[in-house]
Amino acid sequence: MLAYRHAFHAGNHADVLKHLILTQVLRYMGEKDKPYTLVDTHAGAGGYSIEGQYAQKKGEYVHGVSRLWDAKDLPEPLANYMDLVRAFNTDGQLRQYPGSPGIANLIMREEDRLRVHELHPTDFRILETYLSTRPNTQVSDKDGFAALRAELPPPSRRGVVLMDPSYELKTDYAKVLTAVREGLERFADGVFLIWYPQLQLLESAQLAQRLKAAADASAKKGWLHVRLTVQQQSDIRGFGMLGSGMFVINPPFTLHDDLQACMPYLVDKLGQYDGANFLLEQRSP
Repeated sequence: MLAYRHAFHAGNHADVLKHLILTQVLRYMGEKDKPYTLVDTHAGAGGYSIEGQYAQKKGEYVHGVSRLWDAKDLPEPLANYMDLVRAFNTDGQLRQYPGSPGIANLIMREEDRLRVHELHPTDFRILETYLSTRPNTQVSDKDGFAALRAELPPPSRRGVVLMDPSYELKTDYAKVLTAVREGLERFADGVFLIWYPQLQLLESAQLAQRLKAAADASAKKGWLHVRLTVQQQSDIRGFGMLGSGMFVINPPFTLHDDLQACMPYLVDKLGQYDGANFLLEQRSP
């Protein structure tokens, strides 16, 4: 369980999709004066070295953020996201990649509350140091799924929950679904962002449908589902990640149009075979 290190995958196509959406959601939340809370259940280290041995081992960023680094024709939401990646690289070279806490730290206001959870002891220590000076922040080495019970609803009744476990254990799929259902019971109008890998695996294929049912039963503002498929298979056995998806419960009303502008561009830039494609669907209350 504690063997997973996101540093191997930093800046890949899944990070691009996840952090594009996180960027737009947090920017939207910051448009109102009233503060909000972000709860990140599987936060990672906060940032990663692209030049380090972990990222270099698989080089997944080469087919992800690297393909957007020099692009001049980015749709505005993607440009917003890449501005944050550039802010994380002050010398103008792509050397570091911000994790979700890094994205959040660049966007959130001092009055906004940040609650991050990371079980891996090394990543927890890095994350704790990185966020040590940020106000209204708590960094925990406790289980993020279990922590939601105490975090919701947030004091201001405005909040975002990001769930992106590794799914290396099949039990993560059931834990995500349980956490979403319980979270909606406590905070029916909260924004829930759930990332999942697109795998040739039954649990992966069924998760979005089960999340739709949970959202239809309890969410106040509907849901949005987006998936980016970049490859047919990642090895000769047909195993590995074909792409990834994000399921957003109670999405900002602007998010669908933002993604409609970006997804064809991402298919073109990040697709690794001729059949690369995207899915974008939503249901309003």
